[in-house]
Amino acid sequence: MILAGIILAEAASILEGRNAVQTQSYGPESRGGASKSEVVISSEEIDYPKVTCPDLLLVMTQEACDKYIGDIKKEGIVVLDTSLIERMPDNGGHYYGIPITQIAKETVGKAITANIVALGVLTAITSVVGRESLEKAVLARVPKGTEEINRKALEAGFAAGDSALTHHESRITSQP
Repeated sequence: MILAGIILAEAASILEGRNAVQTQSYGPESRGGASKSEVVISSEEIDYPKVTCPDLLLVMTQEACDKYIGDIKKEGIVVLDTSLIERMPDNGGHYYGIPITQIAKETVGKAITANIVALGVLTAITSVVGRESLEKAVLARVPKGTEEINRKALEAGFAAGDSALTHHESRITSQP
C-alpha cells in the first residue's frame, strides 16, 4: 500500500500539477501487519503533511480496519477489501465493499497487484485524480516487465469502482 500512496501522490502532483504529500508508517511486522500510507492532495498549499481526519480510508486487512476506522470523518468514504475483511464496521460513512484482492487474483493471477486494483477502485469512486494520470504514474513506478499486468489490474479496479459506485448510488436514490 505504500507504493500505491506514492503512485497516487505522483499522479496528483507531477501529472496534474496539484499539491500532494505522501507519508507512511509501518507496524513492527514487515508484511501483513497494519501499515499506513497517507496522501494529502490539495489545490492549495499543504500546511501539515499528516492526515488528521481522512475523507477517504482504504482498508485491505481486518487489522488495519480495526486500527484505523475510528479516524475517518463521519461522512467519509470507506473502501473495504471484502476478500480479507470479515467484520464490516459502521460509523456513518459511505462504505464500498469490494473484493479487491480476489479481483487481482482473478484478473492477473497475482494478489500482489491488489494495490493497483485498489488505486483503480479509488479513482473510479472519487475521481481524486484523472484515470490517464493514474495510469501514467502506475506505469512509471511498477517494475519493468510488469507494465501489462499492472495495466490490466488498474482497468479491473476502474471497472469494479464504476460498478460499486453505480450500485451505491442506486441504493441511495431508491430509499424513501
